[in-house]
Amino acid sequence: MTLVEELKWRGLIKDISSPELEEKLNKGGLTFYIGTDPTADSLHVGHLSSFLISKRLKEAGHHPILLVGGGTGMIGDPRPTTERAMSSKEEVSKNFESLKAQVERIFGFEVVNNNDWYKDINVIDFLRDYGKYFNINYMLDKDIIRRRLDSGITYTEFSYMILQALDFKYLHEHKNVDLQCAGSDQWGNITAGIDLIRKSTGEEVYGFTMPLVTDSQGKKFGKSEGNALWLDKEKTSSYKLYQFFTNVEDSMVIDYLKIYTFLSKEEIETLEKSNQEHPELREAHKALAREIITFLHGKEEYERAVNLADHLFNNKFSDLSKKDIEDLFGSEQIKEVEGNQTVADLVVNIGAASSKREAREFINNSAISINGEKVTDMNQIVEDSMFIENAYMIVKRGKKNHYIGKKK
Repeated sequence: MTLVEELKWRGLIKDISSPELEEKLNKGGLTFYIGTDPTADSLHVGHLSSFLISKRLKEAGHHPILLVGGGTGMIGDPRPTTERAMSSKEEVSKNFESLKAQVERIFGFEVVNNNDWYKDINVIDFLRDYGKYFNINYMLDKDIIRRRLDSGITYTEFSYMILQALDFKYLHEHKNVDLQCAGSDQWGNITAGIDLIRKSTGEEVYGFTMPLVTDSQGKKFGKSEGNALWLDKEKTSSYKLYQFFTNVEDSMVIDYLKIYTFLSKEEIETLEKSNQEHPELREAHKALAREIITFLHGKEEYERAVNLADHLFNNKFSDLSKKDIEDLFGSEQIKEVEGNQTVADLVVNIGAASSKREAREFINNSAISINGEKVTDMNQIVEDSMFIENAYMIVKRGKKNHYIGKKK
């Protein structure tokens, strides 16, 4: 397969600015950029497909540049519904440094900051050198702007398109960038940049977009949707990534393998066949989790995630560390508990039973375990030795209900 054929097979091309771009992509040698604004201190899985396509282009002989919008991040790309909250200059600067370090570590891309060229432009130069090339009717016809007209859009957000077009022009002139790629929601901004360069220089540049990756409910993976899976393992652990990707719906897993992994067409088709014939083995799901976690965090982190999943499945917790427990259950499940109380009181106080009578029933029915050990004596006193690393205990009720106690 050619590069373009593979990208289409993987479902990674939605819009393309010119038929001749396909030949240029197959040939190699383009310098291209992909951009993101520093709205957080980490990228998330919603960004990952775009950055992985950049890696695919790099391996095909193209040169990637990542633009982190230290300037545009202080304004915000228009959202389909409401205006974004403004971030402070200090927050944007801090997020920029974090994203720059993250991208360089994971992908090895060159990183630029559009605030480096915005800071030297005054408002008159902006209007004369860039604004004069934008017809208001042209801007109003862009989909994201059209959708905001009824609810209202500020001039600040309205001008974002010009800034992104300015970025393309600057990088074209100073970094020999001839291609911009992004998610499909950026198509209007990409074509605005292509038009600005054509009108102001007479030169032809290109762009293409990728379909936005969604979850099984059709929602984007993103911070604004409330379902962000962060690439920073301190924000989203490798175990949580493992749990998410090994539990995606069967209908989504092959698409995700195409988008998020570098497995070959033959390997993915083999996994697809296995998924159809033996769905209970979940081989495609496990391969998806393995490839993503290993790429982002390394083989050791993947193996640790598998090990934690095995501990949870087998109700085996005594040899875990504090960090293991935090990654397994998350801080939101942790509740402070006191020692020197009976196990029955503990079960009630930690929320595993609504009353002491119910706690007695659970214990008598062998439904309660602490750190993987069945509880048989409701009057047993909770001692320091029952806290793993003198910090946590794991109370389990039934097959799936876990309650994490933190030593008070």
